[in-house]
Amino acid sequence: MKNKEIAEMFFTIADLLDIKGEIPFKTRAYRIAAQTIADLDEDIEKLVREKKLEELPGIGKAIAKKITEYVETGSLEFYEKLKKEIPVGILELLEIPSLGPKKVATLYNKLGIKTIEELKKACEEGKLRDLEGFGEITERNILRGIKLKEKTQGRFLLNLAYENGMRYIDFLKQLSSIDKISIAGSLRRMKETIGDIDILVSSKNPEEVMNHFVEYPQVKQILVKGKTKTSVILEDGIQVDLRVVEERSFGAALQYFTGSKEHNVNLRGIAIKLGFKLNEYGLFEKDNDRYIAGRTEEEVYRKLGLPYIPPELRENRGEIEAGLENNLPDIIGYDDIKGDLHVHSIWSDGVNSIEDIALEAKEIGYEYIGISDHSQSLHIARGLSEKQVSEKIDEIRKLDDKIDGIGILCGTECDIKQDGSLDYPNSVLKKFDFVIAGIHIGFKMSREEATNRTIKAMENEYVTIVAHPTGRLIGRRESFDLDMDKIFEKAVETDTYLEINAFPDRLDLNDVNCKKGKEYGVKFVINTDAHSINHLPYMKYGVATARRGWLERKDVINTMSLKDLKKVIQ
Repeated sequence: MKNKEIAEMFFTIADLLDIKGEIPFKTRAYRIAAQTIADLDEDIEKLVREKKLEELPGIGKAIAKKITEYVETGSLEFYEKLKKEIPVGILELLEIPSLGPKKVATLYNKLGIKTIEELKKACEEGKLRDLEGFGEITERNILRGIKLKEKTQGRFLLNLAYENGMRYIDFLKQLSSIDKISIAGSLRRMKETIGDIDILVSSKNPEEVMNHFVEYPQVKQILVKGKTKTSVILEDGIQVDLRVVEERSFGAALQYFTGSKEHNVNLRGIAIKLGFKLNEYGLFEKDNDRYIAGRTEEEVYRKLGLPYIPPELRENRGEIEAGLENNLPDIIGYDDIKGDLHVHSIWSDGVNSIEDIALEAKEIGYEYIGISDHSQSLHIARGLSEKQVSEKIDEIRKLDDKIDGIGILCGTECDIKQDGSLDYPNSVLKKFDFVIAGIHIGFKMSREEATNRTIKAMENEYVTIVAHPTGRLIGRRESFDLDMDKIFEKAVETDTYLEINAFPDRLDLNDVNCKKGKEYGVKFVINTDAHSINHLPYMKYGVATARRGWLERKDVINTMSLKDLKKVIQ
């Protein structure tokens, strides 16, 4: 399948056209096409043969012709010409916060900067401050952005690691000699970024398991191959470590290799006090090494006087103390979500129709779906005018009557302006079933400005939810400097729900803020911010964040039935 390479090529074309200064409509067309292809389940070569490309959302005649050319010849003349005009290497500069296409073009044309190292050196030498549109503050922001990128270097977003891990697990399960198998490490704890993937297996034939493990089609390099541990690098650069243990040690090893390190240190301390020793092989009597437990995690925790602690809680943030006091939260489950309230359709910058989104949500098993397209000022995302809002509401009401088994709600992701006012007047806001307010422009704010801007939006009587409250993009943009205590207090005062945005490069609010917000009495909503129906499964990453933040079903409004949800959002 060439789906991935064609999608990546189209994303690159869009970035290169941005740097050239091409009109936004043209670059957006390539991005929509790229996203459609990336999310495609079918082989794109088959669609080319069957001449069905133009049936895909966002694929017009011109794009279809380019896809066909690439599939049939292995190259695209338009792309090759573009690469000669602009070195593809400078695209890495776009990953630095504070740098957009225009600034990157200026850096390349004026200073010949093509790499992050060249950019860092130029900033340190003060070469950017005299360029038009830059200055000393921009220079400092760029250096800060480079440090942010360096901090997350070598780590992968949760979704990439999770999808790789699950595919590898499915491949390994083909082997009958495997008795038990599980993901371990930080991926099992569902951290927002992952360094590598750990897989644990119990088997009586470890050599056969290791031989099968290295035959996985995506393996690029074998780092080490042994009897109990083997490590490989996959095509996309992520490292996968496999360990094989005896069946009687599987639970202890799973607990040990899941971590976190701090959680394990605390647990071993409890074991010592009870006259035991705990390691990856099991729980043993300290004096005579008699085996006590280790086949399952549950029996290990039980023998230490603890209830089972879910992996997402194992960060040494009070979970062991809570367990000893029989006070662990009954954290939200992955199947507890009844609907998603933040989904974009073709009315703004999504790729699917409202009807297609509703049918997919019904297939997932949701009771409801909320269509929340962008508001009028966000031109780059084709925000809706007031006239379009009325037309969209009419369409949703008709579809809600037409499609049985799913409730379709009409929301908006309304931009919060720099003074804290909203992008629509109240006369428009009151037409929606709910209003999600979010910041999308003007990110350079002081702590006071960012906090007051968000608080003023929450004070609007029609605002139901605050979208991605801290505005971060993992590895690309730092969070706003917000006074979260004031935000939590205002959320409780105004009955405003804070969003846990499940899109993998956001996961905003993060787990730490979820836990703190819960202590204030804040209520949350978990949404995907999906721009394609293929993004709807991202919900699990938002639920994982909520679980890591100790949230229970009662803390999250979209665990409610449609009937109960309508009562709270209205």
